[in-house]
Amino acid sequence: MHGGNQSWVLEFILMKISESPEDQKILFWMFLSMYLVTVVGNVLIILAIGTDPRLHTPMYLFLANPSFTDLFFVTNTVPKTLVNLQSQNKAISYAGCLTQFYFLVSLVTLDNFTLITMAYDHYVAICRPLHYITAMIPGLCILLLSFCWVISFLYGLTLTLLMTRVTFCGPWKSHYIFCEMYVLLSLACSNTQLIYIVLIITGCFFFFIPSGFMIMSYIWIIKTILGLPSASSKYKDFSTCASHLAVVTLFYGMLGMVYLKPLHTYSMKYSVATVMYAVVTPMMNPFIYSLRNKDMHGALGRLLLGKAFQNLT
Repeated sequence: MHGGNQSWVLEFILMKISESPEDQKILFWMFLSMYLVTVVGNVLIILAIGTDPRLHTPMYLFLANPSFTDLFFVTNTVPKTLVNLQSQNKAISYAGCLTQFYFLVSLVTLDNFTLITMAYDHYVAICRPLHYITAMIPGLCILLLSFCWVISFLYGLTLTLLMTRVTFCGPWKSHYIFCEMYVLLSLACSNTQLIYIVLIITGCFFFFIPSGFMIMSYIWIIKTILGLPSASSKYKDFSTCASHLAVVTLFYGMLGMVYLKPLHTYSMKYSVATVMYAVVTPMMNPFIYSLRNKDMHGALGRLLLGKAFQNLT
């Protein structure tokens, strides 16, 4: 590759096992199944929230946002993976690779910010219930989400523009399924110090500080729940935030396994962890969010029964 040449091609080989037709077939059906489950699950969540007036509240407005994010996230990576598994030519163009990279960075950041807004919503609802109606007005919720979207996609654009300044060395092959941060940096032969500086600074502001905020929020939430007089109130409030806690743990756990490692220690087991957060986590989120949520159960039931009734008539 040479700077300024937009016809560059990067080739990615699926985890060093794509040479086996049998492995390709198994992986193709595995990824296709997970993709379809993710799409159906997140679309149902979005439709249930959008069509049921009972769910037109700040809590479910925030809940619909990660469903949009997860839907776009898997669509950015999995279809190309499926094509590669069925094709002899596993190359992705330079522009296509940077496009994947842009949306991966933007959507992971957006997921992070959305989890923070949901934590704040739970904090106000449980710790400051008398102020919830005035604190979480619709205009503020929309403003918070708009801020999350704008900052996330500007951050993705910044890192993508920095990546265009990197010169990549041949052979341009990586045993991986999509263009993520460590893949591109491992192929770089020019100075990447500026990118690392930006990553460290923005990582503190966008990930470490917000995660600290969430930890503090849940310390106050748990303290408040434990101080409630009745067991039923404790159970209800705990159920409200249990699914969010599960998603936060899954999100940061997978992200930490991938990115809290020096680049030179990057190996196949970390690429597997990236597949987990890039494919498995978006698939699991709809189940986690709806598992203990009676309102969501009711909305999904009314949505599906309504569709079934329309088909019968």
